[in-house]
Amino acid sequence: MMINRTLPVKGMKEMWKWESEKAKGVFVIVHGAGEYHVRYQWVVKQLTGLGYHVIMGDLPGQGTTEGPRGHVDRFSNYINVVKSWLTEARKYELPITLLGHSMGGLISIHTLMSLQKSELPNVAILSSPCLGLVNNPPAYKKVASYVLNGVAPKVLFPSGLESGSGTRDEWMRKRDKADDRLIKHVSVRWYQELCKAMEKAHKNTDSLPDVPLLVTQGGDDRIVNKQEVKRWFDALPLTDKYYKEWPEVYHEVLNDPGKEEVLAHLLGFVTLHEAW
Repeated sequence: MMINRTLPVKGMKEMWKWESEKAKGVFVIVHGAGEYHVRYQWVVKQLTGLGYHVIMGDLPGQGTTEGPRGHVDRFSNYINVVKSWLTEARKYELPITLLGHSMGGLISIHTLMSLQKSELPNVAILSSPCLGLVNNPPAYKKVASYVLNGVAPKVLFPSGLESGSGTRDEWMRKRDKADDRLIKHVSVRWYQELCKAMEKAHKNTDSLPDVPLLVTQGGDDRIVNKQEVKRWFDALPLTDKYYKEWPEVYHEVLNDPGKEEVLAHLLGFVTLHEAW
């Protein structure tokens, strides 16, 4: 049995809870840049059907939230929102899995580094985390972004993502073309905050708490630089970490053909650590 509830969360328009009748754990899902919660309907349905509550919301500037679209004043705004979702998850008094995709993975990394030991989830899973980009802007655009960040931080420019580069799933591609809530332009400040967050994640690998970690990465990722993901992963001094790359799979490992196998592998890792 699944129950859908909409709960208000301070600082954003809304948050969603999907509840399983006999839950054995809770998933907190953090979506990626440009997207929002509706693109995780399949994942939510599978998780609730298998006995997990799911908590998820839309990040500031994306999906159904208010305020400038494609913009964030500070990366910490994202972290504060995810912390509120984790606070809600702890009320269940069940094992918690933090699942972050792409930019949501980068946000999850910084969130973990900001939590007290008593606030940590039992398991962390990063899906193609944004720790480097395949297509970096040319040098002149980077210089322009530094200048504009100081004088006009809300100026928007195209995200530069090629249509269909996230997934090979034709149904998802068709769905996305008809969805005007997906962000196709981002602000100068957003880009600068993303770059700083990626740099800090690489520099501060020693600050990541020793939580069981699974990185599940698309082998044919055309958005995130998988070499940078692996470089970050290899530098982590964790006692329990696992990296899994899926050959031929695009960036969105849970929205790509073969997602059933990816989810099964992911849940296997969670099951092993639920009593941790």
